[in-house]
Amino acid sequence: MSVNEKFAPIRKGLLEFLILKIIAADKVYAADMLKKLSATEFATQEGTLYPLLSRLRREGLLKYEWQESDAGPPRKYYELTGRGQAELEQLNDYWKDINRTIQQLGK
Repeated sequence: MSVNEKFAPIRKGLLEFLILKIIAADKVYAADMLKKLSATEFATQEGTLYPLLSRLRREGLLKYEWQESDAGPPRKYYELTGRGQAELEQLNDYWKDINRTIQQLGK
């Protein structure tokens, strides 16, 4: 089994965290999220991203607004809600704890 295969569940689990981080930086369109992820180990497809965005919106972590586009139909631009920002802060703290543990155990 390759390293990529071994870490696939971890990458999948971290995708929500990364999407929240991307959206926290600025209002963003789904295609821009896919583009940011495409050059990383977290590259994903629309069929994975859109259901995740829908779930995060239902959970009250995101909201979106329609904006006109010069290149075609209006686009949904996502941003974090207050609850989404709080969730992201918790995930950031948890990630720091995990990294600290990994560093300590490796000594």
